[in-house]
Amino acid sequence: MENFVHPEAKIGERTEVGRFSVIGEKAEVGKGCVIGNNVTIHPHTRIGDYVRIDDNTVVGKQPMKAVASATTKIEKLPPAKIGDNCIIGTSVVIYAGAAIGEKVLVADLATIRENVSIGDFTIIGRGVAVENYCKVGSRCKLETNVYICAYSEIEDFCFIAPCIATSNDNYMARTKERFKHFKGVTVKKGGRIGVHATILPGKVIGDDSLVAAGSVVTRDTPSKKICMGLPARVWKDVPEEQLLENQ
Repeated sequence: MENFVHPEAKIGERTEVGRFSVIGEKAEVGKGCVIGNNVTIHPHTRIGDYVRIDDNTVVGKQPMKAVASATTKIEKLPPAKIGDNCIIGTSVVIYAGAAIGEKVLVADLATIRENVSIGDFTIIGRGVAVENYCKVGSRCKLETNVYICAYSEIEDFCFIAPCIATSNDNYMARTKERFKHFKGVTVKKGGRIGVHATILPGKVIGDDSLVAAGSVVTRDTPSKKICMGLPARVWKDVPEEQLLENQ
């Protein structure tokens, strides 16, 4: 038998399922979907209409908790949900408790953890990792190999360039004091971060602020300012023609 579709799973009309795929108990896949080869859709997962899921992808995976993990909790998670007209690439892992909006692209090798929401029309690039307890808004772009740490929020219309790194632990796993201060980063509406920038725990990138490539952000950045350097400092205003309100 090439595929296993649980008798209690629901598959919409005109949906195609590739070879060696598994669709679990009470999972729901909408109409007109294309499911690739060797795809695993875990029980109770909800997938909308006209969704494409490429080979070797896993949707609805339960998280693993390491003995020393500070951010992963043992909890009952809601089903993973993928909205209509999404494209999910090859070898993507989407955990239970993730909610993905409509017309989202999740590129090959990306990981979206539990308790994460992704807004409509957002692009999650190749190899991006979005850790647990994060919120990513609508019409954002997270490019290749971006790392978004747990407890972060990225508002609408944000641009995150390749290979940026974020952190949520100023104590770097030393002393119990750290458990009181875990906090990810916040990127306000229209914020932009250049390639290879590093954002330290709890820092806020102001609305329509721009962080230059290679910068290290050690303090909050003001709205509509370009910040650059190690550590990042205000350089000048974002040009008027680049402001979100003028697009």
